[in-house]
Amino acid sequence: MTASIISGGRELTGQDLSDRARRAAGGLVAMGIGEGDSIALLLRNDLVFFEVHAAAALVGAYVVPINWHFRTDEALHVLRDSGSKLLVAHADLRAVLGEELPQRLPVLWVETPAEIQAAYELAAAPLPGRTWQQWLEEQLPFNGQAASPRMGLIYTSGTTGKPKGVRREPADPDMQARMAKLMGTALGLQPGRVIRTAITGPIYHAAPFTYAVVAAQLGGLVVLQPRFDAEELLSLVERHRLTHLHLVPTMFVRLLKLPEHVRSRYDLSSLTFVAHGAAPCPPHVKRAMIEWWGPVIHEYYGGTETGGAVCHGSEEALAKPGTVGRAMEGCSIRILAPDGRICTAGEVGEVYIRTQSFPDFTYHGRDEDRRAIAAADGYVTIGDVGYLDADGYLFLCDRARDMVISGGVNIYPAEIEATLLDLEGVRDCAVFGVPDEEFGEALCAVIEAESGAGLTEDQVRDHVQQRLAGYKVPKLVRFDDNLPREDSGKIFKRRLRDAYWAGSGRTI
Repeated sequence: MTASIISGGRELTGQDLSDRARRAAGGLVAMGIGEGDSIALLLRNDLVFFEVHAAAALVGAYVVPINWHFRTDEALHVLRDSGSKLLVAHADLRAVLGEELPQRLPVLWVETPAEIQAAYELAAAPLPGRTWQQWLEEQLPFNGQAASPRMGLIYTSGTTGKPKGVRREPADPDMQARMAKLMGTALGLQPGRVIRTAITGPIYHAAPFTYAVVAAQLGGLVVLQPRFDAEELLSLVERHRLTHLHLVPTMFVRLLKLPEHVRSRYDLSSLTFVAHGAAPCPPHVKRAMIEWWGPVIHEYYGGTETGGAVCHGSEEALAKPGTVGRAMEGCSIRILAPDGRICTAGEVGEVYIRTQSFPDFTYHGRDEDRRAIAAADGYVTIGDVGYLDADGYLFLCDRARDMVISGGVNIYPAEIEATLLDLEGVRDCAVFGVPDEEFGEALCAVIEAESGAGLTEDQVRDHVQQRLAGYKVPKLVRFDDNLPREDSGKIFKRRLRDAYWAGSGRTI
């Protein structure tokens, strides 16, 4: 391993990572942690993540990254549900855990580094107890045979019910080869290829987690961005001659919002493969990025449960605006109607995926939930609604759980959100259903406006009215300068929606 991982002014070379991982693995064995056990991480993007992950891989343990935006009960649920035998956490995130940590759970604390403090405007946090560094210095290096490495035990967001851990068995050599091929197709991460990348999204998410691990394993340069900042990313591309990136559509929007004189200031010619996923990308946003960065933009689609399953490149994006791509080798897609019938081309239904490129999964301790999302022939759904066109390209309409049924009509908020993002002065937005006595549900749009935009409710409604059917015009329009977000910039829509449904006597 010759990877070099950079965070702020710190660097972890491949040799340093190997040495520290072996020492940490020796310590894990001494603690009784081995194959099939779990180690929880409550970390922002930091070098320690790679050290713990590499050590866990040596002993065959699962790494369980916890979304540090979680409320206390959500974070504690993940700790208890995963049965984690160790927690490694940043000092400034102590408050996320509340006062009732699981009994007998050892915790190793990591000093929050200066670059993360600066990015989040944090004061230096006191270390609540024994530190990762202190513990590491006391351990003897692991000298046993490396176990079959596990993938991360990633907990889904828990928009409905408690978060669920997606657990896979180790991949055999044939499966590892198929996974590697898929990573090369969807993410551009191919052995022997020069890979110089930045990690822009939070590593508690499945895609940035996997992307970061694979990039490091392939021996590339990995630059950690403590918190996404559009202009800083352009600066990192130029400074480090980055070749690969993994972004989400929200980041594209923020990049495109930069003034032209800022966008043109940086040399981005080193980029060869920019992958994006996690949410549908409005066609006009995709087109603008391709016009700016060239035909290096690639999109993939899948989920924590399935891994990437479909993808496409820039040429296809321009020819098929709005598509998320076609099934990759070893993957297939079906669209099923509510009665289980396979939909015809162009017919909207729930998206089901079958893949032979990842080991099968279950939800940790919740096999019945795994069975609930399965269909015949090994297909599973991750809750999206969409259709296949005559050429086999997949188009998403929305998340099934986000679909609004108003007066018996199915409405997909993602389409309305994409339309609103094209309105001058809209920085970001969320559209969702709220209780309505007459229609069952009504549309609510919450707008985060650009500073000084002066948008009004009528302007927002008129913009939608001119472009979409009348029933897609939001009944309620609200403005919020501080939308609840994950670190990737993705809006916590659930937290907005819950405020309207709480106390209504109804569930969604």
